[in-house]
Amino acid sequence: MNNDEMDYLLDRLSDVLISCVILSTLFLLLWFVYYLLAGDWTYKVHSRFFELSRRDFDLVNYWGMAITKVLSIVFFLFPYLSIKILMRKKRRIK
Repeated sequence: MNNDEMDYLLDRLSDVLISCVILSTLFLLLWFVYYLLAGDWTYKVHSRFFELSRRDFDLVNYWGMAITKVLSIVFFLFPYLSIKILMRKKRRIK
């Protein structure tokens, strides 16, 4: 694989990673809005099937959003930033 192919591959990979960051952010926003607007209804539905207090339901949602955010940052945003920094350094050398 020559330099041009590697640059193209890294550029496409960075496009995919930033798309994943955007999609995961939209997913978190949708989850948060749904939780705010329909949290009581969702709790009632789930508490029929599981022995679940309101506090536990809130904690599951809070931790789910937190873990999703951290995983999105670690697996999508950090690699994206690393590739962009690498590409910038590579362009300066040329």
